[in-house]
Amino acid sequence: MSQRTLGLITLGGYVLTIIAANLTIIAFGIVPVGFGLLAPAGVYFAGLAFSLRDALQETLGRRWVIVAILLGAAVSAAMSAQLALASGLAFLFSELADFMVYTPLRQRSWLGAVVVSNTVGAVVDSALFLWLAYGSLSFLAGQIVGKLWMTALTVVVILAWRRVAPRSARGA
Repeated sequence: MSQRTLGLITLGGYVLTIIAANLTIIAFGIVPVGFGLLAPAGVYFAGLAFSLRDALQETLGRRWVIVAILLGAAVSAAMSAQLALASGLAFLFSELADFMVYTPLRQRSWLGAVVVSNTVGAVVDSALFLWLAYGSLSFLAGQIVGKLWMTALTVVVILAWRRVAPRSARGA
């Protein structure tokens, strides 16, 4: 699979996770994330989006990450203008933080870059989203935990895939 094809698949997946995050909040509201914490249901898709964002930056570049955020927010606006604005701005600001963290760390360690950038992104995205969508940070701990669950799961899946997939299938 070519780098461009993988990038386009990642682009589609990233846009869909943004939309799915907003849709699940509307459909399910607040959900448990473990440790007695609660968060808006979209937390799991938002957590997955951070890893897809890093993959999109790797395959197509930073500009496409911004395009994907704008597309996801535009489609989400049809469901809820308030959620679309909150998630779009939160993703954009967390992306700026990601640019400052992921890009320089990537040169040293992919895994380190993903873990640190997703952690920074989770905090920035969660705080801004909750403030804009709910006017409160009461679910901040739950948001961060839920997003980090998804980061951990995604990293495990990627590492397992890298171990078993033939080099040609990984785009290497």
